[in-house]
Amino acid sequence: MKCPFCSSENTRVIDSRPADDNNSIRRRRLCDDCGKRFTTYEKVETIPLIVIKKDNCREQYDRAKMEAGLLRACHKRPVSVEQITHLVDEIETEIFNRESKEITSTYIGELLMDKIMDLDPVAYVRFASVYREFKDVDTFMNELKKMLDK
Repeated sequence: MKCPFCSSENTRVIDSRPADDNNSIRRRRLCDDCGKRFTTYEKVETIPLIVIKKDNCREQYDRAKMEAGLLRACHKRPVSVEQITHLVDEIETEIFNRESKEITSTYIGELLMDKIMDLDPVAYVRFASVYREFKDVDTFMNELKKMLDK
């Protein structure tokens, strides 16, 4: 690490501790040439995840979109915000553990469908009706039959 005062590369770490957010490390450093101290922060570099939509356009992954869809599906249902947050955390863990830079929205949607079915059946049907773009009552009934057969 280069000293911000004298530009020497002869510096060393004298103290390390987690930063306030617990997602980075605060390091106190000492320049061996000029004797001045300075602070640096070390943070894990995350690769931006790109979502490939149904129409093949690409956009950056946005957790808020998933949460908003789940909140709409769970509107006036006995599902807490903590349960939704936990569900989104589980899905994010699965997505990021794949270590892929791109993921299809279909894959994310299917993960969501599997998890939300266990959470609340009505929320599942609501989410499925939008996600699977039900065109008529027959499609809706087919999805209900699949759910009831499980």
